[in-house]
Amino acid sequence: MIGGWDMTKLKAAILGSGNIGTDLMMKLRSSPVLELTAMIGIDPLSDGLKRAQERGYATFSRGLKAFLEEAPDMADIVFDATSAKAHIRHARMLKEMGKIAINLTPAAVGSYVIPSVNLTEHLKAENINLITCGGQATIPIIHAIGKVVPVSYGEIVATISSRSAGPGTRANIDEFTETTSHGIQLIGGAKRGKAIIILNPAEPPVMMRDTVYALVEGQADASAIAASIAETVDYIRSYVPGYRLRTEPIIDGNKVSVFLEVEGAGDYLPSYSGNLDIMTASAVKVAEEVAKNRLSEAAVS
Repeated sequence: MIGGWDMTKLKAAILGSGNIGTDLMMKLRSSPVLELTAMIGIDPLSDGLKRAQERGYATFSRGLKAFLEEAPDMADIVFDATSAKAHIRHARMLKEMGKIAINLTPAAVGSYVIPSVNLTEHLKAENINLITCGGQATIPIIHAIGKVVPVSYGEIVATISSRSAGPGTRANIDEFTETTSHGIQLIGGAKRGKAIIILNPAEPPVMMRDTVYALVEGQADASAIAASIAETVDYIRSYVPGYRLRTEPIIDGNKVSVFLEVEGAGDYLPSYSGNLDIMTASAVKVAEEVAKNRLSEAAVS
C-alpha cells in the first residue's frame, strides 16, 4: 500500500449510478486487479450512489466534470454506464485527462472489443467500446462460424424482457441496431450484417434470448462449425456463467441457425436481466486484462 492505494491494482471509477453501474459495482468488489474507488452519477438520491456510500466508496452526484475537477487521481479506468449521447462528451473529457474509458454504451466511439474475439489486440486502447449486449452475446458466434467458412450475411435478433430495458436502453435502440450491425461486420467478419432488438412485455419476465442466422459461402461443414461454436460458448461461460446454447446449432446447406440464452448472475439485477449482466461481466473481463497488462509493464519499468 502506498498513499492508501493498493499498488498491485489499477484504480477504477464507475460513471452512471443506474442498474448497469450498480451491478458493475457488485462485480468489481472481488476483482484481484481492479480497485473500485468511486461511483459518479447525477442523481444524489439514486440507489446506486446510496449503495456505493454504504460500501465506503467515494460518491459524486454532479457528473463526470465534477469528478475530474475534484478527484481525478482516484481512477485510472472509468467505466461509462450512461448513454450513447453522453459518452460522446465523456470520451473527450476522459481522453484529455489520460483516463482509460470502458464504454458500456452503444456509442460508436473507441475500439470495438469482444473478449472472446479480439481482446488482446486492444489492451493499450484509450477507449474500449463493448458494442452492445446483443453484440457481446451474438457476434462471437458469427466469428466462430467465420473461422470455419466465410460468412456472407449475419443477422441477430436479441429478445429481452421489457423490465430489463430501462430508460437508457430504450433511448439507445437506434444506436443499438446500428452499432451491433457494424460490429457483426467489423468484429464478426460477416460481409453484411443486420441487428434487431425486441422488448418482450411477457410476465413473468423472460430471460435474454438471442438468435443468430448466418449464410455461409459454399457448403457448411456441420461438425467443424458446431465444434467452433462450442469452443466459443465455453470461453464466454468462463466470465458469463449464465451464457448457453438453447439447442445444438441447426445447419441446413449454407444456412446456420444458433439459439442462445443468457441468464444473469443476480449480483444486483434479477436473473432475467442477462442483457445487462453480459455487459457488466464483459466490462470486468476486459478491464481486468487491461489492468494486468498495464501492471506488468509498470513492474518491468
